[in-house]
Amino acid sequence: MQITLKASKDLSKLSSTCLVLPVSEKLDSVDEKQINAATSKLLTRLNTQGALPTEAGSSLLIPFAEGIGASRLLLVAKQSKTKKWANTALAALDKANIQEAVLAIASLGDEAESCRVIGQLAETRSYRYTETVSKPKKASPLKKLGLAAANKVSNKNALAQGKAIGSGMNVARNLGDLPGNFCTPTHLAKTAQKLGRKHSKLKVTVLSEKQMAELGMHSLLSVTAGTVQPAKLIVMEYSGGKKGDAPHALVGKGITFDSGGISLKPGGKMDEMKYDMCGAASVVGTMSTVCDLDLSLNVVAVIAAAENMPAGNATKPGDVVTSMSGKTIEILNTDAEGRLVLCDALTYVGKFKPASVIDIATLTGAVIVALGHHRTAVYSNNDELGQELMSASKTADDAAWPMPMGEEYRAQLKSNYADLGNIGGPSAGSITAACFLSHFTEEYRWAHLDIAGTAWPYNGSKAASGRPVPLLSQYLIDRC
Repeated sequence: MQITLKASKDLSKLSSTCLVLPVSEKLDSVDEKQINAATSKLLTRLNTQGALPTEAGSSLLIPFAEGIGASRLLLVAKQSKTKKWANTALAALDKANIQEAVLAIASLGDEAESCRVIGQLAETRSYRYTETVSKPKKASPLKKLGLAAANKVSNKNALAQGKAIGSGMNVARNLGDLPGNFCTPTHLAKTAQKLGRKHSKLKVTVLSEKQMAELGMHSLLSVTAGTVQPAKLIVMEYSGGKKGDAPHALVGKGITFDSGGISLKPGGKMDEMKYDMCGAASVVGTMSTVCDLDLSLNVVAVIAAAENMPAGNATKPGDVVTSMSGKTIEILNTDAEGRLVLCDALTYVGKFKPASVIDIATLTGAVIVALGHHRTAVYSNNDELGQELMSASKTADDAAWPMPMGEEYRAQLKSNYADLGNIGGPSAGSITAACFLSHFTEEYRWAHLDIAGTAWPYNGSKAASGRPVPLLSQYLIDRC
């Protein structure tokens, strides 16, 4: 969708197929007064008759309104958040089969914030899954969208950020929605390489299983033992900052299908385990956003991509493996595989001497019990980093919640036969999973995002959400 800024001191003179106006019962904004005066008090008359849409989520399309330059006028009730108002407006435009419109956003609050929010929303609303369906859902008829606001540099930058973040979310959603026989570790690697060919500042390297074995990544390789799909360690290096500046690192869990391995999952909803690579998908999506915005910092992304399947040669409960760090791990449950691939990736990323490391993973069902599908769990070994992520979460409107870690939880990971076990028992499952990862992150500032509850569903349906691309992108934008 083409989205542009429209500078206009008088909305009534703005030419458009449809002008979209935020309205409230008070009719006290400059925009409302302009349109009201130009249309012979149309808004006042509608208000008097009780026909003005003032309840949240309501709208009214006026087929023609004499006195204004727009062919049609769409009145949309103001809401507490710009995103909710814009969702209502865009849905009404789609329903009316309108191809071009201008949104009057001056009365919604901070113009730059509105530009960012609407730019992101317009991009994500345009997403349609097409790869494996013969008749994809009908595309939105809306092709051109104007935002009537003061034409300032800050608004242009905010709009560009919103569009880039929305586009990155769509990249993540598409990867997540692909079935496991399409989105394999090899497909993830090829997607990253394609992005690298598109952007000159992005270098992509893919390590094979042989190379991982030579590095001692036997924890990661234990997960892929039972499948014919080769694992990949995908390394993406974005050089937007000064040479020698410490990079910020993203590490993504890329289990492209998780059967549970020998600790086999129940059959019901196992199809959803194609989404177990949404951490990796969010990393690719965020790197797409970083490249599109040409951010002035260095970023390293590492994706541990593998498939977890049962077979005669699959890793068994009770097996002990040695991680890249040298720590030994007793695998008490092969369905706790995400932490097994992440621990080696987290050790590997240390070689870049990062300024910060954030891993993103659909790691535990326990986090859904704790936070539902609304908030991403944030764990960190550094209070400042945790606060920076929470601040980015608030700015991006990508909800998160800080979670605890401590020795009392780490004690649950003790093993009689290895340095630590890969599970900590039935209680505090999300916390003990984070504590497991913390054993491999002691040399740098680190945070863990458990997105098992937020990576899907999207709007209540079985579809990837694209989260937490907004949070991650905002964190990196803030570092600039």
